[in-house]
Amino acid sequence: MDWSPSSWRDFEARQQPDYPDRKALAAVEGDLAIRAPLVPHSDIDALTSALAGAQAGRAFLLQGGDCAETFDEDQAPTIALLKAMADSVGRTLPVSAVGRVAGQYAKPRSAPVESRDGIALPAWRGDLVNGRAFDPASRRADPRRMLRGYDRAALTLAGLPVFASHEALLLPWEQALVRSHAGRFYASSGHLLWIGERTLFEGSAHVEFARGIANPLGLKCGPGLSPGALLALLDTLNPRRIAGRISLVVRLGADRIATSLPPLLRAVLRERQPVLWACDPMHGNTRRGAGGRKIRLIEEIEAEMRRFFAVAEAEGPLRGGLLAEITAADVLECGPSGAPHAACDPRLNRPQAMR
Repeated sequence: MDWSPSSWRDFEARQQPDYPDRKALAAVEGDLAIRAPLVPHSDIDALTSALAGAQAGRAFLLQGGDCAETFDEDQAPTIALLKAMADSVGRTLPVSAVGRVAGQYAKPRSAPVESRDGIALPAWRGDLVNGRAFDPASRRADPRRMLRGYDRAALTLAGLPVFASHEALLLPWEQALVRSHAGRFYASSGHLLWIGERTLFEGSAHVEFARGIANPLGLKCGPGLSPGALLALLDTLNPRRIAGRISLVVRLGADRIATSLPPLLRAVLRERQPVLWACDPMHGNTRRGAGGRKIRLIEEIEAEMRRFFAVAEAEGPLRGGLLAEITAADVLECGPSGAPHAACDPRLNRPQAMR
């Protein structure tokens, strides 16, 4: 099937906001389409090559940053922490550091609405879409936020010493920032884009969009992903089997990874699909505490990391990478009390991240 930057519109697009002003949305898309690319195609290709090296065991992928990036936050401290983590890991192996920055402004939600005291409003979908304040004006999806997002991303990227990544969730934003070079299409919104669990399904508009861009891609592999479904996705997203294109980000939970990961590993190895295996020990170990607050325990995070690398070594040996949601702020979020400070999910603080 032919692909174009807009072909995703013929597929099922979940987790997209309902923009009341469609003319304003079209105007913003047109504005973004003529702006300079946020990242150059040469840097995107450089990351693909680096990830091919990590896939072959010659390097390591370290991805880190906020779960939900906001426009008002200075990302420099978080990037400095990521670099310190990379320097620590890099004593034994070269590290490709990839920040969850300069684009992680849109978030999927479990429910489209949020209710408080009998009042229901659209859920906050990230600063790229609407505001966090619980009032009708803030929660209204405003396409002009994408223009602010472009400016904020450009500012962050101007001093960025690492690669940038985010979830390719808001498809009008992603399409508007596609640029072509030498017959290839690049999503210039970031170096590495990933597809989350909620949009990783057969017939997904997000999969359709991702299959045509030249960027390296991350696929979030949760408990509901079967070996057969994973192989079908790999055939769709990497039919030419390009090394460094696909990173499989495993997020199964400390209690499930020892039994759920081996079937996925074996299926991919059997089909000789070239992928980079990476561990996300954060999302699979998230639970709800009092008042609905999200809880992550450092002991469970570390347990999933150990079990991931043990299984990968036994089945491969396979090398790969690690994803961590981190903050340089002096807070304690990954603990029994949860994350009162985070915009979304609990993050590792500096001492926890450097353990």
